[in-house]
Amino acid sequence: MATTLNWGILGAGNIAKSFARALPRSVSGRLVAVGSRDPVKAEAFAKEFNAARAHGSYEALLADPSVEAVYIATPHPMHAEWAIRAAEAKKHILCEKPLALNHAEAMAMVEAARAHDVFLMEAFMYRCHPQTRRLVELLREGAIGEVRMVQAAFGFNAGYNPESRLFANALGGGGILDVGCYAVSMARLIAGVVAGRPFADPQQVVGAGHLLPTGVDGWAAAVLRFAGGFVAQVSTSVQLNQENVVRIYGADGWILVPSPWVPARDGGQTTLIVHRKGESQPREVLIDADRPIYAIEADTVAQFVEKRQAESPAMSWDDSLGNMKALDAWREQVGLLYEAERPENLKTVHRRPLAVRAGHNMKYGRIRGVDKPVSRLIMGVDNITHPPHIAVMFDDFFERGGNAFDTAYIYGGGRCEKALGGWVRSRGLRDKVVLLGKGAHTPDCQPEKITQQLAVSLERLGTDYLDIYMMHRDNPDVPVGEFVDVLNEHLSTGRIRSFGGSNWSLRRVEEANAWARKKGLAGFAAISNNLSLAEMVDPIWAGCIHVSDPQSRAWLEKTQTPVLSWSSQARGFFLEGVDPADRSNRELARCWFSDANFRRRERAFELAKKKGVLPINVALAYVLCQPFPTFALIGPRALWETRTSLPALDVLLTPDEIRWLWGD
Repeated sequence: MATTLNWGILGAGNIAKSFARALPRSVSGRLVAVGSRDPVKAEAFAKEFNAARAHGSYEALLADPSVEAVYIATPHPMHAEWAIRAAEAKKHILCEKPLALNHAEAMAMVEAARAHDVFLMEAFMYRCHPQTRRLVELLREGAIGEVRMVQAAFGFNAGYNPESRLFANALGGGGILDVGCYAVSMARLIAGVVAGRPFADPQQVVGAGHLLPTGVDGWAAAVLRFAGGFVAQVSTSVQLNQENVVRIYGADGWILVPSPWVPARDGGQTTLIVHRKGESQPREVLIDADRPIYAIEADTVAQFVEKRQAESPAMSWDDSLGNMKALDAWREQVGLLYEAERPENLKTVHRRPLAVRAGHNMKYGRIRGVDKPVSRLIMGVDNITHPPHIAVMFDDFFERGGNAFDTAYIYGGGRCEKALGGWVRSRGLRDKVVLLGKGAHTPDCQPEKITQQLAVSLERLGTDYLDIYMMHRDNPDVPVGEFVDVLNEHLSTGRIRSFGGSNWSLRRVEEANAWARKKGLAGFAAISNNLSLAEMVDPIWAGCIHVSDPQSRAWLEKTQTPVLSWSSQARGFFLEGVDPADRSNRELARCWFSDANFRRRERAFELAKKKGVLPINVALAYVLCQPFPTFALIGPRALWETRTSLPALDVLLTPDEIRWLWGD
């Protein structure tokens, strides 16, 4: 534990006062400064709680060299911006719950803490209290047998004021984020005990609630289903008083937690009540705390500050991310999307203009007809449609130097194209990004469908041209010249700047290019087939074609045809934990499991250890270091997946290493 930790408080509201009032009774904490956007409030706060300095802005607080850690006590929508700025200022961070407005913002906060090597913890003070630790111990000791269900409620009835923090849409109001987050975090903690882990995330969230005139939830409930059959019932409210207790049910009894959320606010004794089957009277388990709950929270930060994140039952980074994801799911069930989360209103998470970061390691290539350099990593847009997630993921990719995005007419029934187009439009980036669109997927693989679907795609994307257009499939029953002719028509009108084929055989590509030469037309500028260190042994989807085999690679080297490889990292085959005996991931096993591929995997792990990178980086570098132009499509669902893919750009493989990895 840090002997002394000098605190600055960012914000001067009621929760900030609760923390400041308890801090002198902590073992490690000392309040040195407060920051408020209102200098008068800052001065009054500093005087009341004996802080040495009062700052009239949050920026000034973060610039204070005496401040080692900050407690962020602003309204929810401001958490992400100021946590990121605090991390950039090298301040350790205790952020009031919920960590962010949504899971996407929380990811950005965690990435900032990681990048700047600072501590970050979500301020669920009850998770730091010895009562919660003792509760976990009782369950693990089998006090009520096999744990099967938990009921957790946190709600109150506040007078309705549409301007107040609890009800204002602009301030992230409503019960789910204000106190429902407690109930969900408890449910996930208990589910973790059942699973033998620090926490567990639900497989399904089914919820309902009532939205107030401001669009936030007045009361809501949800059922969370976890692996193994464990079930949680959670409820919350800001316009309804509830019995704010936790009940945990097991095969041999149940436990009542009478004061789960603020146990012994000022220190003292709390009680857990254990009802055991066959026993006439419940057993009271007493827990003593020698400090106020907020003082314990401050000392938890000091205890784990050198490790940069806390240990369970306090909130780790992954625990907070899982909680935010569950809250997103609950809000989706209720129909609550904040105005700030709508595509037209989404700002960058750090609230600064979007710009490419200095010192990024992105590499670029050229594709005939495209007037911009194309990032060697291309963001696949086939699964992301939630507006906040889109903004955070795509902003991060662009800031890291990525400028190319791949989508298709069929993805998400058009939602993916609309989502990508909305982001490009909101950021004003059309002239700075490369949009790759695909159409004419089976069974609509006919020349006339190219024209029909392209018009729809352009409308969805909100643009009058695609930088690259790919036919999503080939139809060998159609003479190749018919496809080449219609593609050239769109090329001549400017609706597309270049074209190619995805999942086309090289023989048909040759035929298409021969037709184009004969007619004086443009041929294929690139293809988009699978190319990977693991050879696809069975198509992921019908009609998929790879060019990983030596014969295909020889043709590509001879013709110098650019390849935009999808599933370039073999969909997780090169991650830790893939076992040839474990076929639970049926798609992975069906498509990639073979003796030859597992030998390649072993060699990738060996070379990764030698080069000091991840095996997935070696697998991706194998694609990028081929003796012909290559680009790799990646489909990260989380920021860490983007971050861990990028080092592959700096892995330079020799021709001998390429051959050795494949097994030539």
